[in-house]
Amino acid sequence: MNVILVTVDYKTINMKYRYDNIDTFMSYKSWSDKQKIDELLRIDCNLYANLGTDSTPEEKQEAKRRSLIIYRLIKTLDKKLGDELLYMEDKKQ
Repeated sequence: MNVILVTVDYKTINMKYRYDNIDTFMSYKSWSDKQKIDELLRIDCNLYANLGTDSTPEEKQEAKRRSLIIYRLIKTLDKKLGDELLYMEDKKQ
């Protein structure tokens, strides 16, 4: 498995989490809500970054479905932000 290290605010963040292991870091007591939200948004961004012009409608629908799940998880950590993300997603339809 490739691990990408990024330096932000003089801290090194290990970006090894994917959609399939969200439950792992969501259960971390040592992570702040902000760290969890940042990682969820990074994963969400990665879902859409991996779509291309050759992606099937099913792949696009799956990315959207997973994105909604991520937004609902964010809502459990920050109700206002989660509501805004879900509202904007509904507005796109």
